[in-house]
Amino acid sequence: MTARRTTDRRSQLIAYALSLLGVVALTVSGTSATAASAARPPTPSSVSGPASAVTSLGIDGTAWAVDERSGTLRVLADATVTDAELARLRHAAARFPGAVTLERLDGRLRTFLSGGDGIYAGGRRCTAGVNVQSGSTYYFVTAGHCTAGLPTWYTGAAMDTAVGPTTGSSFPGNDFGVVRYANPAVPHPGTIGTVDVTGTASAHVGQRVCTRGATTGVRCGVVTALNATVNYGGGDTVSGLIQTNICAEPGDSGGPLYAGDKVIGILSGGSGNCATGGTTYYQPIQEALSAYGLSVY
Repeated sequence: MTARRTTDRRSQLIAYALSLLGVVALTVSGTSATAASAARPPTPSSVSGPASAVTSLGIDGTAWAVDERSGTLRVLADATVTDAELARLRHAAARFPGAVTLERLDGRLRTFLSGGDGIYAGGRRCTAGVNVQSGSTYYFVTAGHCTAGLPTWYTGAAMDTAVGPTTGSSFPGNDFGVVRYANPAVPHPGTIGTVDVTGTASAHVGQRVCTRGATTGVRCGVVTALNATVNYGGGDTVSGLIQTNICAEPGDSGGPLYAGDKVIGILSGGSGNCATGGTTYYQPIQEALSAYGLSVY
């Protein structure tokens, strides 16, 4: 009888010990799951708070977009951002631990305008993006910061051969403009250099793309982010842009971003240069075409 009681007692102790182990195991499992969840990178939807915080600061010379690999908001600050402004950005980022990365850019974020070859108006030089049409009327799309306030465009710096008038501009917010071909002596093939354009396409991160500008010619790279926002300064902020690691120079604004024979976007601006590299931003082409009922050909 005593042996039986001893066995029962041992069984109870073992059962009790196992129950404790079960509780401990569940507790560890729960803690691990919580830690794993905390370690996961934020999703794009979870960076809306940080994006709003950065936007509300209104600091010129900043750009931001979601890094799709990590899910974090990648904020870039150019050389014009002061130490005090950088501290404000860091303070804003600290409110969202693990959701924001902050980096310095070489040079200054700017729209690309200068004198030289390309398309000309009012002392500005830009680049024609892509030829488009509506019915039997032909146009080209370029950057809105180029066309805003400038009524007529020309083929050369001497401005002795007119192309035609600006018929629409959207900047800031967006960055696209449309110029109508009014001079029958100016040809308007459906090409980008030697590339015969067959349509448009949407960008995706990691995509191999090229651009063609009046200053730098053809340059290629990859798409590094989508839906980027850039504050160029002076109240000129543009959102919904495609970010790439392609360089550009003043005069390239409005140039096309393309993959194969498909047009993807129009150059808005960026930082750096083609001697040291850079970051560039493009207005998606479909938005511009939809706004004015246009199509490529």
